[in-house]
Amino acid sequence: MAAMLAAALIAGVGVIAARQREGVGTPCAAYRFEGARFTVCVFDPAQHELRLVSRHRGAFVRDFDGLAEALGAARPRLRFAMNAGMFNNLGAPIGLYIEDGAEQAPLRLTDGPGNFHMKPNGVFWQGADGGVHVTESEAFAELSPGARWATQSGPMLVIDGALHPRFQHDGPSRYIRNGVGVRDGRTAYFVISDSAVSFGRFARFFRDELGCTDALFLDGAVSSLWAPALDRRDDGPALGPMIVVLDRTS
Repeated sequence: MAAMLAAALIAGVGVIAARQREGVGTPCAAYRFEGARFTVCVFDPAQHELRLVSRHRGAFVRDFDGLAEALGAARPRLRFAMNAGMFNNLGAPIGLYIEDGAEQAPLRLTDGPGNFHMKPNGVFWQGADGGVHVTESEAFAELSPGARWATQSGPMLVIDGALHPRFQHDGPSRYIRNGVGVRDGRTAYFVISDSAVSFGRFARFFRDELGCTDALFLDGAVSSLWAPALDRRDDGPALGPMIVVLDRTS
């Protein structure tokens, strides 16, 4: 009996995961990979609306309570929200940040300390045609695509199917981490680990489990998710810019 129940549970998780991969049903689903658990939320431009939110009424939005106020009448359409990239102590983005076509912070190609400058870093962006992309920062500068929404962070996790060259297989740096990956221009996967993981394991999850050709680290330690369908609204350190995915109105 126990074996039958276990098999049914595994089959059920598989069905949920398959539906979630196709953007059907629940916005987010649980995965297990290399002994670690992850929560994966899907954005499909054909079905959902993407926004980036940094300010509301002149002040930086630092938590999900502030985001709820900023969303206003759109709040009931929320599928999920997640911190969007690295920021300074005021909550301002430290790399490229474009909100509804307006550039609020420029692309940064300089060297420096910390994860943001672990080159190559990259940009998650959506173009005017709705396509979603993760592009290495230098390539983004050459491309100059005229993004509608964009956030820069670093390091890249997966670059054209290869893991970041500086990652160890399973290094000693362990944090709850979040990031975004793309398999094609039609689907983006937003992932948060449910326990502390290394960069190597996090990157392999995007490549080997989700099939992402390119993926970008968004942040660690402060990583947070608001997913109403999961009855989850993380309450932790102050955040910076946030990624928001909504159901379309029509």
